[in-house]
Amino acid sequence: MAGCLKKGLFKIRKNRKIAKDIYLMILQGDTSAVTAPGQFVNIALNGFYLRRPISVCDLSGDMLTIIYKVVGHGTAYMSKLEKGRHLDLLTGLGNGYDTSCSGDKPLLIGGGVGVPPLYYLAKKLLEQKKHPSVILGFNSREDVFGEQEFKALGLETVITTADGSYGISGFVTDALKNFHNYSYFYSCGPEAMLKAVSDASESSGELSFEERMGCGFGACMGCSCKTKYGNKRICKDGPVLKKEEVIW
Repeated sequence: MAGCLKKGLFKIRKNRKIAKDIYLMILQGDTSAVTAPGQFVNIALNGFYLRRPISVCDLSGDMLTIIYKVVGHGTAYMSKLEKGRHLDLLTGLGNGYDTSCSGDKPLLIGGGVGVPPLYYLAKKLLEQKKHPSVILGFNSREDVFGEQEFKALGLETVITTADGSYGISGFVTDALKNFHNYSYFYSCGPEAMLKAVSDASESSGELSFEERMGCGFGACMGCSCKTKYGNKRICKDGPVLKKEEVIW
């Protein structure tokens, strides 16, 4: 599932705000190295030492969509970039979701900026004639994004908010209680959410970890995670890991 690393220039076609501190960017370039949903790109920004790792949200031909949150100076810089600018990207990074494990009725569970990679995953599952359902968790109404896009794919989409201002009051695990007989789960989000989903799930599944990365391709060992098979690097051996292999 892992792709072949490529470096290239991508042209910004769109960069707009879609929720509180959340931006959608569409980039045009050589996307051939992206081979599976759940992979990420690593973006070089002028004046910043480290690249920014961002999950692939969607892919269509040479158009690549990412969704990112402004959390620091680097992403704040990204949010101000205008259409027509070029960015240096490393693509084909990470080990993506394995859609062959999904069964007929997989459940997709995302939290915050863990939501975007599940959209491309959902499209791939639909191409394979599977019937996914979706749970998306946010802090409050103003943080919600992606709901209409998943519904436009024809998917049952449930929203939870921690403050109860929209959808189900609580966390994704509160919505998970209402889902039964799903064949497999795919999840992406903060580690605490992933652990809660892993503990509450009725099936096997895959977890995509969010982690601060130095190099993004396995050289620096700065993003390792303990598993039953030894330490794995989130950037290269992940970010997707099987539920059964993770040591919490």
